[in-house]
Amino acid sequence: MPIILDYQLREHIPHDTKEFPITYFHDELITLPDWAGPLHWHPDFEIATAECGVLDYQVGGQHIILEAGDSIFVNGNMLHGIKQLSGDVPDPMPNIVFSGTLIAPETSVIYQKHILPIAQCDSLPFVVFRHSNRSHNEIICLIKDIYMKMNEKTPCYELAVQRNINRIFEFISFNFNELPKAEVTRIQINNQIRLQKMLTYIYENYAESVTLEDIAKAADISRSEAGRCFRTYMGCSPVEALIQYRLQMAHRLLSERTQTLQQISYACGFNSTNYFSRQFKKRYGYTPSQSDAMGK
Repeated sequence: MPIILDYQLREHIPHDTKEFPITYFHDELITLPDWAGPLHWHPDFEIATAECGVLDYQVGGQHIILEAGDSIFVNGNMLHGIKQLSGDVPDPMPNIVFSGTLIAPETSVIYQKHILPIAQCDSLPFVVFRHSNRSHNEIICLIKDIYMKMNEKTPCYELAVQRNINRIFEFISFNFNELPKAEVTRIQINNQIRLQKMLTYIYENYAESVTLEDIAKAADISRSEAGRCFRTYMGCSPVEALIQYRLQMAHRLLSERTQTLQQISYACGFNSTNYFSRQFKKRYGYTPSQSDAMGK
């Protein structure tokens, strides 16, 4: 059974139009502290590529190492996050997020026969395309061409993008039985849903006073069970995850240079500027007031 979440628990992806439901992203890591993004999810499929660095692409509880030239296909509604492990500059990490309706309407035979089985397959959270694997060369070329077409938007680019995505899904569908599958239990699915509910609560309420009990209550579980969920997927406690997210939001506000340190501190849920500064330095190695001088 697939992981199905209420609309409120899904990340909103602002596609340009409903008629062409695909969005192209690039150079996102440069805006993120430590070149790492928090766990998030959305109902759409995602394809991302490591261009020049080594990336740790977390999908659910698994960590997939992408070397330069490797790409990954992530199924819909899967928790995923990214961290760059090596490289002197932030990886551009081009990626696309798109709906299966880009290929065909949900009521069509094509969607029902070739898209839905992939979207509903819990044991296929991702597919990795390695640049070192000759059988993946064509798919990697198709992915690169999609990025180029989405960036340049030359005449008829929509047709070319749709054609390439069709061929990628043809590859996945044709090789579906041979693709590596993950063992997924009902307990794992329930734990992921619980974590998504708790993360949603954190993302929506980080600026307020939040306790461990508040986070656990968002998923209707005990504080100890909440701790187990966060340790399994994020390697930290719920409160540590809350602080990390508050610091990420503070890092973003600091880069905008429109608010004072005290304003940013309170806007991100820290009731003490001194405590905020200590936590910030502990996390990033420099104080918030030093961020301008260090070009951060």
